Amino acid sequence: MNAKEYLKQAFYLDKRINSKLEQVESLNALATKATSTLSDMPKDPNRGTSKLEDTIVKIVDLQEEINRDIDKLVDLKKEIVRTIKKIEDKELQVVLEKRYLCFESWEKIAVEMNYSIQHIFRLHSKALKNIEV
Repeated sequence: MNAKEYLKQAFYLDKRINSKLEQVESLNALATKATSTLSDMPKDPNRGTSKLEDTIVKIVDLQEEINRDIDKLVDLKKEIVRTIKKIEDKELQVVLEKRYLCFESWEKIAVEMNYSIQHIFRLHSKALKNIEV
């Protein structure tokens, strides 16, 4: 794994967490829309749990998975911060932190640091060469 791939891990984990949060939101919406069907027919005693209960269990499982992923993301970000802080040049640190921890676009980084995008790319390239994975 090269330096860029190492640093991008947090971005992809963050995207997966957001995707799972959207799934939970969708499942919650479905669960609240669920209605029971009333019938005078006897229920099958072998049927077990209801569909709503199954949905709730799936939501809880997904939320637990999200919590584990958030823990991983926090640990990964701490590790990335330690790696970035090993670079002596503070300007290079800022570029890497904004890009790989704050997930900012190149344009936003350039504007905030008052540099051209080309200069940000040069700083980024220089910073990646200083990363030890």
